[in-house]
Amino acid sequence: MKVSPPSKLVIASRESRLAMWQAEYVKAKLSALYPQCSIEILGMTTKGDQILDRTLSKVGGKGLFVKELEVAMEERRADLAVHSLKDVPMELPEGFVLAAFLEREDPRDAFVSNDFASLDELPDGAVVGTSSLRRQALIAARYPRLEIRPLRGNLDTRLGKLDRGEYAAIILAAAGLKRLGLPQRIRTLIEPEQSLPAPGQGAMAIEVLAGRDDLMELLAPLNHEATAHAVRAERMVSRVFGGSCQIPLAAFATVDAQGEMHLRAMVGTPDGRRMANAEVRGNSALPENVGRQVADALAAKGAEEILAACRAMDAG
Repeated sequence: MKVSPPSKLVIASRESRLAMWQAEYVKAKLSALYPQCSIEILGMTTKGDQILDRTLSKVGGKGLFVKELEVAMEERRADLAVHSLKDVPMELPEGFVLAAFLEREDPRDAFVSNDFASLDELPDGAVVGTSSLRRQALIAARYPRLEIRPLRGNLDTRLGKLDRGEYAAIILAAAGLKRLGLPQRIRTLIEPEQSLPAPGQGAMAIEVLAGRDDLMELLAPLNHEATAHAVRAERMVSRVFGGSCQIPLAAFATVDAQGEMHLRAMVGTPDGRRMANAEVRGNSALPENVGRQVADALAAKGAEEILAACRAMDAG
């Protein structure tokens, strides 16, 4: 039976400019679908937004960006939450589900600099900023002559640090820059062959309380099938290895017109000295199976030993 939209929906969102853009985007989509429904946005500051002096791997991981939003849903102050999917933990807390995956933006990493056109142009010892151990590992492996330093904060904060000269260049997700109308800040788009994206990078997800079948039905038109299949495969790779921001892990899937999925994945140590890569092709209608296949291929190439080395480095 078709569910009638409620008279009001509340979207929980972080208050960063990018997060609010994403919430407004979903609001506009829902308003077009259900014009009789009043839709509001509940802006919130999360612990992940507040702790800027330490890397995420040291202070609790990706869950720091979503916990307050989940509490708002539990307390029925909000009906749904909009996230950048790469910020969502691989294992959701009990009682929550991802209801829809919106069509993916550009999944690539972006090289951003005021003085240089690419990583290849940076001089020896140049300081590159990134918040990601994945990016750190990939850059260190190819450019050991560069100095990589942590870079935290929302998009505007990171760009401000670059503009003040604290970094020669920074690496950001292209999707965020494009969504905020800042494509001119991108000097070079880094292709997946050079910097394999993080699971879910460029995609947005909508989270709801489990059991809210009414919301699942209302949100179904926003779900983009090819994106959903791709990111489910990517997240399965990360889930198999206990994925979080504490390990350098990449996974990126594409789906062709015939429904075949191509999934590439990588695990490595933060210093880039040890790395394993794998890729598989499979049926996009069975994304978790494809994800497990590539995880098995990584395991056969020593992924567990690499991750053990990561944990030992982190403990040291």
